[in-house]
Amino acid sequence: MKQDNCIFCKIIAGEIPSQTIYEDDKFKVILDVAPATKGHALILPKSHYANLYELPEDMAADTVKLAKKMMRVMTDRLSCDGFNILQNNGEIAGQSVFHFHMHLLPRYKDDGEILKYIPRNPDPKELEQIRKTITD
Repeated sequence: MKQDNCIFCKIIAGEIPSQTIYEDDKFKVILDVAPATKGHALILPKSHYANLYELPEDMAADTVKLAKKMMRVMTDRLSCDGFNILQNNGEIAGQSVFHFHMHLLPRYKDDGEILKYIPRNPDPKELEQIRKTITD
């Protein structure tokens, strides 16, 4: 289902041009117009889901299968040295377009891209409390 105000829905519908590198009946994979690295691409389901919370289980599985397929092709064709797969949910997590999408980021030695992750050093008791909160 298309959302009229969604840029990704407009790209999927062909209303906005894109550099498509793969397409089937469920997905369109496009090059990101503001790439973090050479070959940075986005997997877009053709149906609109705001985020992973809304995405049906079978589509989630199909997205990961497609990411693996694209990662292999892109690694071979772009001769990258590694790969990041990134998916954000919610504005606080970095999601800026509220149509589920997965980033495919080919990585190259000295590409300068830094995915910011600042490790904390929580007390073991805090970790135990978090575990209990999740599992109880």
